[in-house]
Amino acid sequence: MGRASRRLPALAALFYGALAALVLLGVRDVLLVYEENRCSMTYMYEYPEYLKIKLPKKTARRYPAYELYLYGEGNYAKENKNLLLTGIPVLFLPGNAGSYKQVRSLGSIALRKAEDVDFKYHFNFFTVNFNEELVALYGGSLQRQTKFVHECIKVILKLYKDREFAPSSVAVVGHSMGGLVARALLTLKNFKPELINLLITQATPHVAPVMPLDRYLTDFYTSVNNHWILKAQDLRNLTTLSVAGGFRDYQVRSGLAFLPRSSQHDSALSVVSSAVPRAWASTDHLSIVWCKELILATIRAFFDLIDENTRQITEDPKKRMSVLNHHFVRHPAKIFEENPEAFTELTGTFTWITVKASKWTYSVYNDSDGKYFTFPLANHRKSYSHVHCESTLLDTSSWIYGCMNSNSPMCLEATDLSWKAELLPTTKVVMLKLQDHPSLSHIVIQVPPTVGNKYTLECEFFKEDSRTVQLPVTHLFSFGLSSSKIVLNSSGLLYNVQLQHFNRIYQAFKIYIESRCQSLKERKPSVYRLHIPWSHEDSIIVAKIPSLTEISAKLHSAQPQNDSRVPELNIYSSSDCHYEVILKTSLLQVLGQIIRFHAGALPAYIVSNILLAYGGQLSTLLSTGQCSDFSLELVRTAKPYKVEPLISIVVFLQRFNWFREIWESLSLPEVDAAVLSSRDAWFPLVSLILFLFGTGIAYWSGVFFSTSLRLFSSLWLTLMRPPVLQKDKLITPRRLCEVLSLALVSWTTCGALAIVIVYLQYLFKVIKLHVNVKAEQNALNGDSGCSKETSQNSRIHTVKNQSSVGSISEATQSLSNSTIAEAVNSLKMHVTVLNLFTWIVLLNLPSLIYWLKNLRYNVKLDPDPCRSTAVIITCILEILMNSSISEVKSSKLLKIAAKVPLPLSVVMLAFGQMHLYKVPDFVTFSLLLHVLCCIV
Repeated sequence: MGRASRRLPALAALFYGALAALVLLGVRDVLLVYEENRCSMTYMYEYPEYLKIKLPKKTARRYPAYELYLYGEGNYAKENKNLLLTGIPVLFLPGNAGSYKQVRSLGSIALRKAEDVDFKYHFNFFTVNFNEELVALYGGSLQRQTKFVHECIKVILKLYKDREFAPSSVAVVGHSMGGLVARALLTLKNFKPELINLLITQATPHVAPVMPLDRYLTDFYTSVNNHWILKAQDLRNLTTLSVAGGFRDYQVRSGLAFLPRSSQHDSALSVVSSAVPRAWASTDHLSIVWCKELILATIRAFFDLIDENTRQITEDPKKRMSVLNHHFVRHPAKIFEENPEAFTELTGTFTWITVKASKWTYSVYNDSDGKYFTFPLANHRKSYSHVHCESTLLDTSSWIYGCMNSNSPMCLEATDLSWKAELLPTTKVVMLKLQDHPSLSHIVIQVPPTVGNKYTLECEFFKEDSRTVQLPVTHLFSFGLSSSKIVLNSSGLLYNVQLQHFNRIYQAFKIYIESRCQSLKERKPSVYRLHIPWSHEDSIIVAKIPSLTEISAKLHSAQPQNDSRVPELNIYSSSDCHYEVILKTSLLQVLGQIIRFHAGALPAYIVSNILLAYGGQLSTLLSTGQCSDFSLELVRTAKPYKVEPLISIVVFLQRFNWFREIWESLSLPEVDAAVLSSRDAWFPLVSLILFLFGTGIAYWSGVFFSTSLRLFSSLWLTLMRPPVLQKDKLITPRRLCEVLSLALVSWTTCGALAIVIVYLQYLFKVIKLHVNVKAEQNALNGDSGCSKETSQNSRIHTVKNQSSVGSISEATQSLSNSTIAEAVNSLKMHVTVLNLFTWIVLLNLPSLIYWLKNLRYNVKLDPDPCRSTAVIITCILEILMNSSISEVKSSKLLKIAAKVPLPLSVVMLAFGQMHLYKVPDFVTFSLLLHVLCCIV
């Protein structure tokens, strides 16, 4: 029995160590395992300058920490010092802890572009200084920022008053939380929606906050998103583009950056930077602001959005969406035209060459004569369903046409099929379904005279079935031990590999593509594209031939319920090469996906486990009169089956209308798991996995906490004389003064400051108790040694003296043992309470950091998310830190206090995952019962 009891902690430590290791592997995948940075840095050609715009006195007084600037460089900056502006206004809003100077990449490239067109059109870039506030962690200033931006827009438009082409609206670019502030403008009562007609957001978490640490943050999100969905009519004149950073951005996952859309709002577009044409690169949270490839796409779109008549951004929503689709979704390798001509004349002294083969390749190098290669479609329609053509000449001229119902191989007028092309990193491609173009009789490829250019043109006709293969993905629990494999032996230019059953966010795979070629001649690289049909989150890789290429396949968003399309791996191949595709489940990337999507909920699971162990300690105290170790109680009480089934049952029942009606009639909020499930960010086992992860972290945090206390107490004993172990009174006049002082601090400055002060005070008390216990144990061990030596010497003298000394020694030792035992039990309970309180401090720390950063503007944090909680917690902990276990175990309320942590843990996981600010409230309620046990 003794061996079994000793073996249990060792097995538990091994098990929880394995869980903690899995968490660390998932965190490593999120933070370190992603593609290399393929973005180029944006550089300024002249020294950047920021001209401060004078605000109205009332605005400046109301928002003393905020400022408005105009960006400029060189002569352009000098010309604008008098604010005689004639350009198109664009307002940049920085995000969480962002600098107003981040506008320089957009402003500098826009200036260079304006120089290219001799300043026929140009943009004036304004930027707001939000004092680098931490608005992603503290939501109390988001409404204030929104109102300030409204004032800035009015000031900006006044600068253009009485100009010939005065703007009536401002384009807005928002990075991170700045994008959310821009969307929140529409929720202001006195805001006119026509003041902004274009909004571009960069890595903005639109769906939900990354860490929901206070109610102001979640309420702000709810207000903005409800307005966005329920009042879509206000958004008719607003075109919105959201650009996410992809897997390199571990701060804001791309799924959060997809705009919520209603059926009435079709002017919103969400893309991932890895899918943006001419960029094809994932960006981290900061590089999305300066990534040259993305900035170029943005500035090109800005200039294409200009209306020549008004010299401002066009008021036509359809044109705005066409421009954004052109630059951010599908680029045809042509300069944007709003209304391209339906037909084009094929003129020039070109040679006409008829090609009847189903597969054709032509290499161009220093051709002095122009050529038209014409492909009759009549015979091909009988045998093939599609035609695919590609060119490695990446210029913006037209190159492929369609002849309409022409009996002759020559046609003077044709429709320009180049607009149906798609630009890829090394080639531009066109694929036509012949059935969709019944009026076409010929396809014509134009090869103009070239000097010095070397490129290749290829076309082939094929049946769709022959180039489409299905590859079932491996099961999640195969753990990479099994694989799916296909070999592509036919010599085609394009293969579509459909990844069957790949539709959930927790799936993650490694795809290996090996190319083998028949000869060693030089070839154009292969292009592999992972195409996700229900969202713009494609990723593209260019690979040399022959080679072995590894591709990570995972999703930013799950497949919608009403969408049956299948993700595809598009292989743009060389015609004489063979390809082998192998797919395996990647356990490490699965862990990474769980951490990426649910790391924000982990604190709720960790605190829930600690609360269960705390309840177990109270139960053991009730039954045995002794307080057990935290780690032993965690092993005994932290069982998923105690918590998870009830939440799962409620989530299941909420699918039924009758249950929802009852639930809503009780004014109960929706269970967080049900909300996540509606967003396709939940799956049946994720809660169990997170609970186990929380148990592992709670176990090792407890070990770390206990070890740290031992180290501090050892250091204390080394440097200072230990204090005398004595029992403190629960309530004294001094403590009442301390409580009132901390309450005053909380109410007049920052609630989190009072929480941190009382936490440090409690920590000092626990370390002091640990020192006392250790010193008493050392003294007791020394006294018992002395008593043994004394008894041996007394035998030489008298039996009477021996018995009297022995009885006194035994009584003293018995009294000391009971005192130390009580102190040890109290210490165990205090360590657990302090562990719980540590997480309360961590969850409230962001508001303290925000307050310290803005202390020069305001001594009082307003609004303060934890002011009321801080007052209650300081009262509770001032009593708890001076309590002992004897007062608790004799209480009539101990039975209730021991049973409450379990239902609190259930409620915490039901309503605290997406609302972390509620977690301290549940802990506070449990500790309040503990205090009552000390008193009653």
